[in-house]
Amino acid sequence: MSPPGTDGAGFRVRPYALTGGRTRSRADLSIETILVRTPAGSTAADRVSVAEKGQILGLCAAPSSVAEISAHLHLPLGVARVLAGDLCDEGLLDFNREHNAAERPSLRLLERVFDGLQAL
Repeated sequence: MSPPGTDGAGFRVRPYALTGGRTRSRADLSIETILVRTPAGSTAADRVSVAEKGQILGLCAAPSSVAEISAHLHLPLGVARVLAGDLCDEGLLDFNREHNAAERPSLRLLERVFDGLQAL
């Protein structure tokens, strides 16, 4: 049997196994949330036990969005949100809480913008 990843038939881990079956973390991150590694995250980057979490910390040495993390690591978006949220809860990643907590535009406003774009 060849090592995982060399022929595309390596071991596969189900997404729910990476998150412990959870679909949310305590930190509610949207896909556009920009994450950055904290000083504690920089020192813990090579000691993280879950490989995907270590990779997320590596990517977040420079500011990265949850969507970018998902794309770079080939993880489902929900899994990336949960793992990144866990890292935020552990103090290894940080994000702008004020921007993330801001309310989204109303559906009525979005419909008016969409109608205006269609009229162009």
